Amino acid sequence: MPELPEVETTLRGVQPYLEGATLTHVQVRVPMLRLPTPPASVLQGRTLSNLRRRNKYILIDTDDANSIILHLGMSGRLTLTTSAEPLLKHDHIILGTANGQQVRLHDPRRFGMFLHLPTPMLATHPLITAIGPEPLTDDFHPAYLHKALRTKSIPIKATIMDGKLVAGVGNIYASESLFHARLNPLTPASKLTKKQCAQLVESIRIILVQAIAAGGSSLRDFAQADGQLGYFQHTFQVYGRAGLPCHACNTPVRSQVLAQRNTFWCPTCQPR
Repeated sequence: MPELPEVETTLRGVQPYLEGATLTHVQVRVPMLRLPTPPASVLQGRTLSNLRRRNKYILIDTDDANSIILHLGMSGRLTLTTSAEPLLKHDHIILGTANGQQVRLHDPRRFGMFLHLPTPMLATHPLITAIGPEPLTDDFHPAYLHKALRTKSIPIKATIMDGKLVAGVGNIYASESLFHARLNPLTPASKLTKKQCAQLVESIRIILVQAIAAGGSSLRDFAQADGQLGYFQHTFQVYGRAGLPCHACNTPVRSQVLAQRNTFWCPTCQPR
C-alpha cells in the first residue's frame, strides 16, 4: 500500500497539472471502488484548487464548494498522460483538461477511493477526523508522543503504524524509522523514555523526508505520476532484508509477523 512518501510524491507530481485547472473531459468508468464513485457530471466543467495531502489521502477542492477525497488503496496510482494515449483496463477515473492533459486513477485491485462531498463536510468526515498529527509538522513532537504512549502496552512498531496516533507511517517506514532510532520494534510502547521518544520523532521525520526526496519506494505497483520509479527501496536498512547482514554491523536481519505485518530489525543495533 502506498504510504505517506508515495502519496506525497504522487501529489507533487499531479499538482502542477491540476491546481487551477478546469476539467473539460471527465470519465468515471466504474460505479464502485472501495466505495461508490460519483457521476462524471458533478466534476465536468469544475475548476480544481487547494490540492493537499492528509495522511494517505489526497484532498482536492472544486469551485462549487465541493471536495474530492482520493485514496490510492493497495495498488493504485495516479498517472500523467494525454488524451492521445489509449485507456488501460484499470484506468477507472479520468480527469482531463482543455490542453489534452489527463490524470488517470489506475487501480487494478479497486481498493482505492474517489469520493465527492461538500467541502464543509471534510472537517467532520470519519476518514479525516480520526487521523493523528502529521509527522512532518510541529504538531508531532516528543512531548506529544511520550504522553500518547503512556497507556500503550503493545509493541512500539504497531503503535506508530496507528494512524490515530500519527498520520501516514506505514509498515516500511515504521521498520526503517525504528532502525534509525535504534529501537527494538517489539518494545512495549509505554516503556519508551522521553529521550527515546525524542529520537523516534526525529528518526521518523528523517526517514520520511529522505523517502519523499527519493520519490518513494517502488516495490510492486507504485510508480510516480510521470511513470518513474521511486528509489528509496535501494536504501532500505532492514525492511525486506531478513537473513541478510545488517549494513551497520553485519548481524543477520531478523523478521517476525507483528500485528499481521512483516517486521524487520537488527538484533544487535536494536536490542531489547
